[in-house]
This record gives sequence, structure tokens and C-alpha cells, in this order.
Amino acid sequence: MPATEPVPATLQGYLAYLHNERNYSPLTAENYARDIRRLLALAGNTPLPELKSHHIRRYIAQLHGSGLGGRSLARVLSAWRGFYSYLMRDHGYQSNPCVGLRAPKAPKTLPHALSPDEAVKLVELPVKTPLDARDKAMFELLYSSGLRLAELVSLDFALMQDSLRSGEVRVTGKGSKTRIVPMGSHAISALQAWLTVREQIAKPGESALFVGKNGARISPRTVQLHLRQWGIKQGIASGVHPHLLRHSFATHVLQSSGDLRAVQEMLGHASISTTQVYTHLDFQYLAKIYDGAHPRAKKKP
Repeated sequence: MPATEPVPATLQGYLAYLHNERNYSPLTAENYARDIRRLLALAGNTPLPELKSHHIRRYIAQLHGSGLGGRSLARVLSAWRGFYSYLMRDHGYQSNPCVGLRAPKAPKTLPHALSPDEAVKLVELPVKTPLDARDKAMFELLYSSGLRLAELVSLDFALMQDSLRSGEVRVTGKGSKTRIVPMGSHAISALQAWLTVREQIAKPGESALFVGKNGARISPRTVQLHLRQWGIKQGIASGVHPHLLRHSFATHVLQSSGDLRAVQEMLGHASISTTQVYTHLDFQYLAKIYDGAHPRAKKKP
């Protein structure tokens, strides 16, 4: 019976399902696991098959009262809903108490972007050491191609020579989906400079393009730390992080081209609605384009 089945076993099975069948990254699976552990803690001694919608509503209200925002609560509900769907499919559960429930609406938070001058200032690092060359190459590539942090650190050395020749980089994003993104000339130059000194740091046979001091694949945390430190040195007022460069890439390309679909493809967004958040950043720019291009835009004298 589902009620007597050990919960840790079902959670372990669900995580294996996310990894093997849904191709979720280890980080995403761990986020789901954390949210499901929240459910287990809130349920206490109440068996999961006995939970009803009113239980879930109460748990969400408790989490909301503890300070969890609407966006986080939506993610929690999604994790719980997916977990119950898995339990119904593979473990005989009869219903999903999360179906039809919605989290409190979160206020829309608009992505911050650097100005073009700030972005250029940030990535123009003086190169004095091999580690400087690595950092410059990483930051130029983040801004040039709008990569996610996980995509950057997963790049392999063996494929980079072809990328430098073609001026494009192939990355594997969310859901193990691959896409090809163009690289700018500054990113290509920075990568070429890094490749000339990479062997001074990388362990023999290391496959990673970017490595840490230990010679192995660089960790996301190291990239975050180095970028934040460099932002402070450069006097960038806002906290600098890798996703800020991705936001800035999207904003600046959209401002220059006005092509939302192209930005969607380069960012690897599955839905155009995800990309549309960047359109708020350049209403004034688009208004100028409209005034200059639309025959009905300007009043006749």
C-alpha cells in the first residue's frame, strides 16, 4: 500500500526519474528534493496519500507566512505537483492534491542590466597572469553570447578550436537542449589568449575549457566570486553576477536589433513569453524606432 511505503525511497525514486527520464540537471533535481522535504516536514505524521487540497493550501499559507515569496511558492507547488504525478504513475497513489492550486501572485521583478559602457568596463580586464586571461575569457564569453553560468563551466576544451574557427559556440542548456550561439570578436580574442596559457594551469588530460587553481574544471562558485570581486574593483555600483551579464547581453542585443525571436533563440528560452521580460528595458528606444519608421508616427506640420 502507498501509505506504508517508506517516503525516502519514493523521493529517491523521483530524483532518479527526474535525472534519467526528464534529463534534469543535478542542481535542479536537488532544488526539487529540497521542496519535497519541506512537504514531508509540514505533513509530519500524516501519510502523503491522505493529504487533501486543504492541507496543501494550509502548508502554502504557512510557508508564505514564514516569508517565502510568490515566485518561490510557485516553484514549491510545481515540485509537489510533479512529485504526486510521479507517485500516481509509479506507486499507486489515487489523487494529486496539488492540482488546481496556485501560489499567491508575486510582484513582477524586472531584470537589471548594465549599461553598454558598464558592461564594456567590466569585461575589459588587464591581463597579467594566466588566471587573469581565464577570467577575461569567461566574462567576455558570458557577455558576448549570453550564456548561463552552468553552460559556461560545462564547456570542453576539445570543441573550442572548432568554435574559434566558426565564430560560434555550442552549449547544452536546460533540459539537455543544445543550441549554437555566435561569439563576438572580443570574446574570440580573449579565448585565444586563454588557450595559449591554459596548459600552465590545467591538469594533464583535463577536458574542461575553464579550470580552477587546482587544474580541474572550474566551479560555478569560483566564477561568481571572481566576477563579483572584479565588479567591485571596476566600481560597478550594482552587485555583479554571471546572470547580470546574460541580462545585459539580451537587453543590448534587443535594443540594437529589435528582434525578440532572435534573442529568444540565443538565450535558449523555450517560450517567447520568457524573453519578453526584456522588452520593458527599451521602450524609449523602441519609441524612437517607431517615430522614425512608421508613416503615421509623426504629425504633419
